[in-house]
Amino acid sequence: MNIIVSFKQFFNDLRRQKLRSLMTMFGVFWGTCSIVLLFAFGKGIMEQQLISQKGIGDNIAIFWPGITSKEFKGLPSGRRIRPTEDDIRLVKSKAEMVMRISPEFSRSALLKVGKNSSSRRVHGVWPEFGAMRNVIPAPGSRFLNAADERERRRVIFIGNLLKEDLFGEDEAVGQTMLVNGMPFTVIGVMQEKNQDSSYNGRDSRKSYIPSSTFNAMFSRRYVGNFVAQCDPKVSMDMTRAEILEILSTKYKFDPTDREALSVWDTTEGFAFLKNFFMAFRIFLVGIGVATLITGGIGVSNIMNVVLEERTKEIGIKMALGARKSVILTQFIVETLLITGVGGLFGFVFAYAVVKAVPMMGLTEFIGVPEVDVTGGLIVVGLLAIVGLFAGIFPARRAANLQPVQALKLF
Repeated sequence: MNIIVSFKQFFNDLRRQKLRSLMTMFGVFWGTCSIVLLFAFGKGIMEQQLISQKGIGDNIAIFWPGITSKEFKGLPSGRRIRPTEDDIRLVKSKAEMVMRISPEFSRSALLKVGKNSSSRRVHGVWPEFGAMRNVIPAPGSRFLNAADERERRRVIFIGNLLKEDLFGEDEAVGQTMLVNGMPFTVIGVMQEKNQDSSYNGRDSRKSYIPSSTFNAMFSRRYVGNFVAQCDPKVSMDMTRAEILEILSTKYKFDPTDREALSVWDTTEGFAFLKNFFMAFRIFLVGIGVATLITGGIGVSNIMNVVLEERTKEIGIKMALGARKSVILTQFIVETLLITGVGGLFGFVFAYAVVKAVPMMGLTEFIGVPEVDVTGGLIVVGLLAIVGLFAGIFPARRAANLQPVQALKLF
């Protein structure tokens, strides 16, 4: 019954003081909207950046030839370490933590299709290179396979932008392309992907041929670099140490020498980016919480004004036998209603904005914002806390009024 009375009183106050009530609820509305939007957009931006970061590959490290910086077993520092394709096979056979590995040879070549030509880098790799580096074939095409490598086939896989440069709107798969005047069959085109980091240029303008075919054409002994992917259950640090241990045994250098092979561990950048955006989201949500608390202070102030206006009413009720708990409950319920209505409209508005953003074509830059369960629960919890604290103090003042004193004020 008390709750029903509180509802009636709430709507009566809303009709009598429309502007005051709307301004009060707007503070809660804006705070709720801010938290939901910041949560949703923070998550969307983070996931978009992580996807772009994974464009270069997932759980991989790229190794380049280096120069030793430490003396080892009587051998001087400053020796060049230049792995060969046989060394990569050795690592593949002995390393337990390496899930995939591939050498990478590269050089500039003239690619020609009809009258169109382009000077681009051609890379000789193993078939597992595509899976490691997220070089995914578009529908109707494929990447290099074991038979291509074994039989030294003249087949080539090209990036999506390179395909547009040479073939335009025409179909590329199955067509012939000249690589330094030698005919190659196009077996695949890369599916378009987001890529924020790279080496030797973006994958969208590269081309890949079997490493056996590359060496038959260009006679390269030393690899330009090699790419290794670790098992997700182990860290790249452990995998890198295992690779260096294997190669250090052959080339006689200190396995702890970080200059013997130059290494780009992409997992380090991925971890940094993930932690950075997590902190960024917390910061954004903190701003929203501060806004919501400000709205709660406004609600508390309004309830104090309401208390002043209804002091006589409260005195009459208490004189007729109303208990303190009744007055306390009525004020808290009214405060929670104001907070709840403002919060509900804020949540609905924010949800509508989140759903409208993908239709604007901005997902490439900010990702796809999403209202998740965690964000919703946090907003509900904060609203409950703000509403309770905003109402408890004026409610206690109202409940502690003495009937005689309340009636004397009028």
